[in-house]
Amino acid sequence: MKIEVWSDFVCPFCYIGKRRLEQALEPFPHREDVEIVFRSFELDPNAPNETPLTIHEIIANKYGISLEEAKRANADIGRQAEAVGLTFRFDTMKPTNTFDAHRLAQYANEKGKLQDVVERLFYAYFTESKRISDRNVLLAIAEAVGLDRTEAEEVLASGRYTQEVRRDEEEAAALGVRGVPFFVLNRKYAISGAQPVEVFRRALEKVWEEEQSRPLQPLSTDQGGTCTDEGCSI
Repeated sequence: MKIEVWSDFVCPFCYIGKRRLEQALEPFPHREDVEIVFRSFELDPNAPNETPLTIHEIIANKYGISLEEAKRANADIGRQAEAVGLTFRFDTMKPTNTFDAHRLAQYANEKGKLQDVVERLFYAYFTESKRISDRNVLLAIAEAVGLDRTEAEEVLASGRYTQEVRRDEEEAAALGVRGVPFFVLNRKYAISGAQPVEVFRRALEKVWEEEQSRPLQPLSTDQGGTCTDEGCSI
């Protein structure tokens, strides 16, 4: 089973949804046969690398609510994060652009380190309050998961993996993805948003059962020649 996940590293529900999916997979008897691939999606491609605004102020401005209302909304998201074992530090988060972080993830995918890099990018932003557009932060993450720092630096200094990021985003648009996280199972089923663990668990069971029991659909007639262990039709 292949699960593709479109997400952004500054999206709180993407991190929560990731953890809920992982929790659903823990008791799943076929979890070793499940491949998870993270796809790129920028919530705001025009976001600056640095801003004087706090995440509370950004949310208040975006939704036309008061600063106190924004803080309460973020506190509620923080409680949802705590319920799945995550720590969100909204007061010290550093809102930023995620394009280079996505390029690093694409590079990590090629090197077999995608899962590790994705987890560390989320953790760096939401828990460690690091600016994940900062090249030094990204290089430290690359090095921590065993990627070659010099090669990673060359990737970030160039335009490499830009096309891979854009391809993921174009594919998301073609699939009708308007928000993240967005989960696609075997290119047949979709789950939108950070759904409860039980929703993911039922989806895993449904997809696995249907894929294993699905009979072959004949597209041929009985006119073609065939061979068996007893001989060939003539």
